[in-house]
Amino acid sequence: MDSYQTPLSSRYASKEMSALFSNGTRFGTWRQLWLSLAKAEKQLGLPIPDGAIEEMEKNLTLDAKQMEEAAAEEKKRRHDVMAHVHVFGLVCPTAAPIIHLGATSCFVTDNADLIFLRQGLKLLLSKLAIVIDRFSRWADQYKDLACLGWTHFQPAQLVTVGKRATLWIQELLWDLRNLERAYSDIGFRGVKGTTGTQASFLQLFEGDHDKVEELDKLVTELNGFTYAYPVTGQTYSRKIDIDVIQPLASFGATAHKIATDIRLLANLKEVEEPFEKDQIGSSAMAYKRNPMRSERVCSLARHLMSLQQNALMTASVQWFERTLDDSANRRVTIPEAFLTADILLSTLQNISEGLVVYPAIIKKRVAQELPFMATENVIMAMVKAGGDRQVTHEKIRVLSHQAGRVVKEEGGDNDLIERIRKDEFFQPIHAQLDTLLDPKSFVGRAPEQVTKFLKEWVNPALSKYENDLKNAQQVQLSV
Repeated sequence: MDSYQTPLSSRYASKEMSALFSNGTRFGTWRQLWLSLAKAEKQLGLPIPDGAIEEMEKNLTLDAKQMEEAAAEEKKRRHDVMAHVHVFGLVCPTAAPIIHLGATSCFVTDNADLIFLRQGLKLLLSKLAIVIDRFSRWADQYKDLACLGWTHFQPAQLVTVGKRATLWIQELLWDLRNLERAYSDIGFRGVKGTTGTQASFLQLFEGDHDKVEELDKLVTELNGFTYAYPVTGQTYSRKIDIDVIQPLASFGATAHKIATDIRLLANLKEVEEPFEKDQIGSSAMAYKRNPMRSERVCSLARHLMSLQQNALMTASVQWFERTLDDSANRRVTIPEAFLTADILLSTLQNISEGLVVYPAIIKKRVAQELPFMATENVIMAMVKAGGDRQVTHEKIRVLSHQAGRVVKEEGGDNDLIERIRKDEFFQPIHAQLDTLLDPKSFVGRAPEQVTKFLKEWVNPALSKYENDLKNAQQVQLSV
């Protein structure tokens, strides 16, 4: 019988993100950390043979047999790190006596987690930049297409399809900023020992504080970090996890808002997410074209938003130098946060690359509401033509109520303009009615706002991701 697998990795997430949080990557990273520790210790004078370094360099990747041996050893010893120290020593006999020398388990587990946090953010930043680029192209394409604006999900003044998309993009830009901040802020736990005092390393170097500090610096640099946290307990502070997961959760809120708007627009038949040739919308209702991608985004975004609470609670209960009630929680929370964010970005990219717009429906809806919105323009035109403002207002009010009854009670079209055309009172402006009802005159600076926003905000933010955008491939969702 098959065992349970998380749908995040088995059904939705990208191969790159799934691989990052795989056991193979985790345990291989532990070996890389042990190697960097041995290299730094040797450089600072500890008697570590060259052969030990060479063996470790040749055996950084675990094969299936080693994975099985480590699992068996962990079952016996009830300690994952020591199980892997043992198995690494089996394939590196010369290095076996010095593997993990002076270190505590958190040297590999916590430093590895920091590596994964940074690599995960790098993957997400690239994907987020692509999503912003795709929605930006779409916004530019439809910056002039007037559509009905909605406040309280009630008809409001006109906007444009592209202008509405800039609201999504602006939030995505903030997410990009937040993830960049989190990425640049991540440090290394480094070489701190069992309670963060570096006592074991001070003993190894016979009380030489300078060498202990240099060891911390060397190992940090060997693993690609510019700095290590100046003080730690046995673990790095779990507030770091908050600093990473919180912007991911915030992105989840953005994704949910975008997908909800698209779902509402799909119901209005104005915008539709991609729908493949053989896709089935409903097992019973063959005509349906459900916005399933956007619904998936909303579903998983809620999960992502909830994960920040785990990070907050875990950080709040870390007694003194550490407790172990963080471990099982973090093994679930951190990978799930990254896998979920990864899935949301892939799905949003797929949606953004195939969004369909229906201008005829949009124009029809505008036509239904625009006559009511145009009443002020009509009044002003009549006043300019010599009419009385108060009399004109009353005339418009009566005709508007009559047209409203046709729409609401009879299910007919909005015929306010036709009523105005037939009313001799408005004869002085009959020739102006088409101009007064031009949707372009009701969208304000929406097209110009889109152009300026893309030029002054989006393009600069995406400039550092030029290679990612250049090499980006279209996303094809497997399910």
